[in-house]
Amino acid sequence: MPISADEIEDLLRESFPKARITITDLAGDGNHYAAEVVDESFRGLNRVQQQRSVYAALKGKMDGSHGELHALALTTKAPE
Repeated sequence: MPISADEIEDLLRESFPKARITITDLAGDGNHYAAEVVDESFRGLNRVQQQRSVYAALKGKMDGSHGELHALALTTKAPE
């Protein structure tokens, strides 16, 4: 079953309550999303570290071929 943009945002909001989060359904199918997460906790972290923390916040929703979230184009950064 596909995951909704609201569900993705809710999961991310648990780990990044003050973040600016933008979720876009790229294909309109509930499986291919883009997410931009801008949060102060990313300051001083490299992109890999930032993205790992976002994937951890998704709590396994992208795990394996049976994950609810098939693809996520991810942009992370600290606020300017």
